This record gives sequence, structure tokens and C-alpha cells, in this order.
Amino acid sequence: MNTVKVKGISYHVDEVGREAVRADLRVIRDQLHCTAVLLTGAGLDALAEAAEDALAAGLDVHIRPEPVEAGPSELVAHVRAAAKEAERLRDRYPGRVTFHIGNEFSLTSRGVVPGAGVFLRLQLILRCGWLFRRRITRKVGVLVRGLTAVARREFGGPVTYSAAHWEHVDWSTVDIVGVNLYRFGDDPGYPDRVRSLVDTAAGKPVVITEFGCGAHVGGNLRGAGAFLIVNWFGSRPRVRDGHVRDERVQARYLGELIRLYGETGVHGCFVFTFAMPDFPHDPDPRWDLDMAGFGVVKTLPGGEPRWERKAAFDEVASRYRRTSQ
Repeated sequence: MNTVKVKGISYHVDEVGREAVRADLRVIRDQLHCTAVLLTGAGLDALAEAAEDALAAGLDVHIRPEPVEAGPSELVAHVRAAAKEAERLRDRYPGRVTFHIGNEFSLTSRGVVPGAGVFLRLQLILRCGWLFRRRITRKVGVLVRGLTAVARREFGGPVTYSAAHWEHVDWSTVDIVGVNLYRFGDDPGYPDRVRSLVDTAAGKPVVITEFGCGAHVGGNLRGAGAFLIVNWFGSRPRVRDGHVRDERVQARYLGELIRLYGETGVHGCFVFTFAMPDFPHDPDPRWDLDMAGFGVVKTLPGGEPRWERKAAFDEVASRYRRTSQ
């Protein structure tokens, strides 16, 4: 059976206590059957602690610092500091740490696309991205080259970048081709795009650094846009009328793509994501933000238990366990 070699999921570390992180990492290792975890967050101390705990638990680690609304100079300082921490861990766990210089700079970094905040920049890209195509390619290219050089001065392991699917990146300076590649609907061209990534990678491993959809009817059609079923601008975020929770949609989407990646020679993949505390579950569908989120567990309000498994959890676990045997 063809399979990806890196079986992973992403995990956001900010505002999660260390004991909770350790417990979740054990679940990721033992119940999801992951071999690796992609740790993201703005807090470097929390990232380093989570990475150390994951490595001690036997998981390989991809570290992706994500400072909030950082400009170029702030990114340099953040990447340098994070790469130093990654090197400290690589020295103790050789061959098991990969460093990402960042994620979707056209969205997450100030100055690539105009607009204050990720949401506004995303709207501009979705509605008139063609106007910014050359600007995105040029500015993202400068950031990727510069920050890769910064990271390599501090870190001796593999370096990569998590690119948005609309970003055209020169991969010659990094060690791994990393792309957030969401599928929208059935999209008959999606398998060809995956094969093209593998065929044009010049022998470098291809890792799908994000993929997923929401747990509602039509979530597979929206892909990365699942969160758009929520009205975020009222006194309390509310799911727009007419949307129906269906965890099977998310599970089927993830299972199909994990299978596809194995069949097309993709080296590794990271499901997006383990949990989204900002998208809590509610039995009332008006307030059930979890149906618009990407977590394979649903976050529960009010303490313990913090979360419950969804159908997507069981599907990913089954796929990863099956291909580990």
C-alpha cells in the first residue's frame, strides 16, 4: 500500500497549559497514530516546551513560529530566536526536527497584500487576487529567501515554508516543498496539482502542511473557507441560518486526501488541525462554531473534558494506523 512517510497533524500551542499539551500529544501519538506533529504559535517559550515534550514522547517535530501581524523586521527577529530554540532541540534529537520559517506570508505578514488584518487581506485575495499576483510572488520571494538565510545561520536541520496554494514560491533555497493545499469541492484538477508538485520538486520531499474542511453539509465545497459560514461581527459570533452539522463530511474529505497523497508520492501531510478552542461546540446550531472549524476534536466549554473526538478523528486514526502496519 502506498502511503505518506510523515503522518501528522498540526497543533496550536498558544494559551494551552503545558500539562494539557502533554496530554494531547499522547493522544496524537497513541490514538491518532501520528508520527509527527506540526507545532504552531506566536509564543516561542510555549513552542519550545511543546516541541521538547513531543520529541520526548517519540513524535518528530515541525516547528512553525507564527507571530501576529509581523512586518519584515519583526519576522527576522522572531525567526532567528525560534531557529535558535529549534537548533537546541535538534542537537538533543538529531534527525527529528524540521523548521518552518513561516506560514502564508501573503496573509499573515504585514505589507505583502494591503489591508489591516488577516481577514481583510483574505477577502482581497479571494475577490481580486489576480491584481496582486505579481506583487505576492515578488514580496513572498524576498521573505522566503531572506528568512531561510536567517534560519540557516542558527539551525542545522531541514528548513521549509508553508505556502498558500496561490503563492508561487522558488523552492530552491529550502529543503522541503511545503504547501497548504485545501481542496474545494470535488475539484477534478486537484490530483493533478498534487502530482505536479511532486513531479516538479526536483527530488525534494513534498509535504502538505495544511488540508481540511468544516464539519457541516457543504464543508467539503468550501475547503479552507469553512469559517465563512459564521457571522463574526455581531455581539456574539453566530452560524448563519441554514447550515447543518455533519461530521461525516469532514471525515470523508480527510480520508480521501490522505489516500490521494499516498498514491501520488507525497512525502508527508499534516491534517489541519487537532483542536480550535476559538470555535467551541454548542448543542444549539446557531452557536455551534465547531461546525465551521477544522479540529478533529470538538472543544467543549466549561472545563473537563476539554474536548471530544469527532468522526474526523476516527477517520484519520484509521488511515494512519492502517498505513503503519
